Amino acid sequence: MEPAAVREDMVDGLEHESKGVVESGALSVAMRNVPRHEFLAEERAAYADRTTEHANTRVLAPSTVARLFEALAPAPGDSVLVVGAGVGYTAAVAAEITGQEHVHAVDIARRLVVDARTNLARAGYGGVLVDRRDGAHGLPEYAPFDRVLLEAAVVRPPHALVEQLAPGGRLVAPVGNHEQSLVAVDEGGGRERFGPVRFAPLLVEGEQSDAVERNRTVREDRERTRASAQRRNGWEHDWIDWDST
Repeated sequence: MEPAAVREDMVDGLEHESKGVVESGALSVAMRNVPRHEFLAEERAAYADRTTEHANTRVLAPSTVARLFEALAPAPGDSVLVVGAGVGYTAAVAAEITGQEHVHAVDIARRLVVDARTNLARAGYGGVLVDRRDGAHGLPEYAPFDRVLLEAAVVRPPHALVEQLAPGGRLVAPVGNHEQSLVAVDEGGGRERFGPVRFAPLLVEGEQSDAVERNRTVREDRERTRASAQRRNGWEHDWIDWDST
C-alpha cells in the first residue's frame, strides 16, 4: 500500500472516537501531509501507533504527538520552538501548521541534530532550523516564541523557556517525576492539564549518551546514594564511636 494511503488510515484511526486524540482540522491535515516514513528507518513501523527507539532516544507514537499538538494549539504564522528535536517528525508537523520558516528545534545530542536535519530536508522541510543546544536554555537568539513544546519531563518548566514566550504564548511540557501530567503554561503563568503521560527526563550537559565523556551528574550521584542506603541494614545505619566504647 502506498505511504499516503497508510498515512490516511493512521490519522483516521487517531480521529476515531475510540482514541479521539486528533480533534483539530489543522492537525489532521498536517499529520496526513507529513511523510512519517522519511523519519524512521523501518517504513512499515512508521505508521503504527507505537513508540520506537533511535540513537538512544524515544520516537513518540503518533497518538502521543497528536496529544502534544492538541495541547499546544499552534496557529499559522506562530513562531515555534521544539525542545527535543529527536528524528525531526514533531518539527515537521509544526512546520505544516505554522510554516517551516517559523519552526526552530534544538537537541542536546549531536547525532540527533544531524539526523533531524537530514530527515527534515529529505521530507521537504529543510527550512526548519535545528541546532545543538541544552534544551533547558532554549534558543534566546530567536525568541520570543508563540509556542514552546518540550518533549521531555521536568519537575517544573525551565525558567528560561517561560521567559522566551511571547505575550499570549504557550509552553507545553510533561511535568512531574514518577507521576507526570501534560501541562500547558501560558505567558501569564496560567496552567491547564491534559492528562497523564510518561516521558524520559530532560537531559542536561554531560548526560547525553553520545557525549565524548559522559560525566556523572548530581542527579545520578543522588540516585546512587539513595539506592546504596536502601541496601544497607542493621548497624550499618548507625555511627559507632569506637573511642568511647
